[in-house]
Amino acid sequence: MDQIEDELFRWLAPARRTAIVDVGANPIAGHPPYRPMLEARLCTVVGFEPQPAALAKLRARAGPLETYLPDALGDGRGHTLRVCAAEGMTSLLRPDAKSLALFPPFDEFGKVVEERPLETRRLDEIAAIDALDFLKLDVQGFELEVLRGGRVKLGSVVAVQTEVSFMPLYEDQPPLGEIDLELRARGFVPHAFVDQKRWIIAPMCIGGDLRRPLNQMLEADLVYVRDFRHLEYLSEEQLKHLALVAHHCYGSFDLALICLIELERREMLPGPVRERYLALARAAAPAVFAGIP
Repeated sequence: MDQIEDELFRWLAPARRTAIVDVGANPIAGHPPYRPMLEARLCTVVGFEPQPAALAKLRARAGPLETYLPDALGDGRGHTLRVCAAEGMTSLLRPDAKSLALFPPFDEFGKVVEERPLETRRLDEIAAIDALDFLKLDVQGFELEVLRGGRVKLGSVVAVQTEVSFMPLYEDQPPLGEIDLELRARGFVPHAFVDQKRWIIAPMCIGGDLRRPLNQMLEADLVYVRDFRHLEYLSEEQLKHLALVAHHCYGSFDLALICLIELERREMLPGPVRERYLALARAAAPAVFAGIP
């Protein structure tokens, strides 16, 4: 491994970079949460994107630590890809016309313009993934099938960011509760909401702006992490990668700290852990600690 400047990474000295898998890596959603780690060369990324145009964009801008594959992950069976008018609505599930009609302009976004057969592969079957610490999912309603198809590889994962739905926009789309039960059964607990999306219910429209929301929740990205009440069950490497993801991706300095304290308890880190890490956290996010002695 080449020289890495990040102080936390050098202090933890993991055996390798954090291994990230991004399922549904279409860059339309903006920068991924792991971008700071990638820019600092702290991680590797294996991304999956079955839409050819999106895959081409990902590959064109990929750095040496990134690999992007055309596979659609799921249950390992054949499905139909519904290509929608809005690229971000394309899914292996059929858009639910009744739901979409309640949230204009989703009724336009979700119009199916092409259908094509597509074979899926199970996450556990992907030989290109030889390590997995952080899993990111955004597959428009098919997240639960990806999770069920990766139960073996999930055994090493310390954090999952998945899109979840409060109001399903696709037919037979599993709601938040089913995804929550699956991840809790695998040893994860909810940690943070990111990118929450609210919408207004038709026919109301405020100021002619269809996108000006009131209270109805549609979807969000929800971060799950290993149940930190039982850090004693995590390996040394899992603790290190969880600390790195918590610190760099989410600013979850409290979670990173308890991972470091557990490593200190195992005599895997030189002390004093608390003072040294708090200095790192203050430097990384001075606004968070402003006015705190």
